[in-house]
Amino acid sequence: MPVTRLNHAVLYVRELARSLAFYRDVLGFEVLIHAPAAAFLRAPGSTNDHDLGLFAIGSEAGSSEAGRSRVGLYHLAWEVDTLAELARFAEVLTAHGALVGASDHGTTKALYAHDPDGLEFEMSWLVPADRVAEATLPEGTVSLPLDLPREIERYGAQTRGGVGVSHVVVP
Repeated sequence: MPVTRLNHAVLYVRELARSLAFYRDVLGFEVLIHAPAAAFLRAPGSTNDHDLGLFAIGSEAGSSEAGRSRVGLYHLAWEVDTLAELARFAEVLTAHGALVGASDHGTTKALYAHDPDGLEFEMSWLVPADRVAEATLPEGTVSLPLDLPREIERYGAQTRGGVGVSHVVVP
């Protein structure tokens, strides 16, 4: 049987309280279990047992070198239902100094941000499946800067995103 989806992710973090506050207060995750050095959280609307595990390894831990000098995970992508929700996250992430980029990948509209330990994540909205054909980028283009107001005008702020549609990013 094939793999069908990612069930959860586990991150090593420096300070549990700081990371827990970020994922709970900024991204809206529900704290299910909070132990002295670990926490398990669920994303709003998720039916998973948990979506994110956080394990504290201490404030002296070094930064991740993944993608710079070592192999490793680049980022996790959290999906939102509407462009209005993506716009809300753009404001929230900006207010917390976490937003580091915004890209239009054609079929996916994405925000990129860093958590308190500098680990990157993506907040993305997927173009509905019945509109994917009109969402392609010019040939040879991987991404363009995201113009969120234009995309809201194009698709509607409350249009629910597609399921099973994604993008490929080539470095």
